[in-house]
Amino acid sequence: MKKIEPDFDWIKTEKSLLPRGRWFVEYFTKGELHAHKAEAILETSETYFQKATLIRTPTFGEMLIIDHETQSSRYDEAFYHESLVCPALLALRSPTTALILGGGEGATAREVLNDAGIEKVIMADIDHSILGFAAKYLQAWHKGAFRDPRLTLLVQDAKKYVERTKLKFDLIYSDLPSPIEKGPAYQLYTLEFYRSLKRIMTPGAIFTAQAGPGTPLQFELHAALRRTLGKIFRFVGSYTAFIPSYDMPWTWLYCTDSTAAAPQNLKADKLDKAILSRLKRPLKYSDGLTITGAFILPKYYRDKIKAWKRVVTAHKPVFFTTSRYSL
Repeated sequence: MKKIEPDFDWIKTEKSLLPRGRWFVEYFTKGELHAHKAEAILETSETYFQKATLIRTPTFGEMLIIDHETQSSRYDEAFYHESLVCPALLALRSPTTALILGGGEGATAREVLNDAGIEKVIMADIDHSILGFAAKYLQAWHKGAFRDPRLTLLVQDAKKYVERTKLKFDLIYSDLPSPIEKGPAYQLYTLEFYRSLKRIMTPGAIFTAQAGPGTPLQFELHAALRRTLGKIFRFVGSYTAFIPSYDMPWTWLYCTDSTAAAPQNLKADKLDKAILSRLKRPLKYSDGLTITGAFILPKYYRDKIKAWKRVVTAHKPVFFTTSRYSL
């Protein structure tokens, strides 16, 4: 007797997978993808270092794609950029100086400059073309941050800047692209670089780094960086936020030698007071409870971090991309 396959019309074949139109597709694993409909290709810029494309989507509005990865969308970029910036910014009583590694969109600078007490921000990004692209087309992201007199924009290798500068900073943010093999950023994800970086931090300063996806299937970058930074800093905290346009939680690492600023000592009410007294613009995503709650990781991830032993070095770097497969 011939076996009759059940008619599950919700199971798609390769010929019927996506509706009509053009789609940007990321393949997270061999059996998982996420797609955004590209209503229009607005702008594109390809340089020696990376390729950036700005598309318009019906769900998330304008979306920036760099090297085939979703970088950010107009709808929810504040979820990412506030999460990167605000915990460290608000944990310190009166920070005045900040360094941003990467951050080409200008949104990280926007969030740092939202603090009225900040006097000087230096942003070092290697790609002049991407910075020009962002300044011209990503106004909704940077909101004029590139024109703020407190911001000094350096078009240069952030690694060389960290190794050569004699300045010191209260806050340092790593808003770099994924450490792709032969890419511009992977050398800034190593033990040796983090040692150089710590040299230019003021006493009690905080370093925060974007640290990859917070999913069980792609958690190795975070675990590797957490182990590596634990060799440098007394306190290292992992925290997460779900980014809808990424279709996954994202993670950051918060690093300091200060007991007062240690992640376990952050208090929601004190963070809320700092928001009210220091920030010029209301936050969209973050408040004290959001920030303190973000550091509470499920047991599964804590076990993964504890079990990870490898330290990332210049001789044994880590390479990683979220969109690692294609069909």
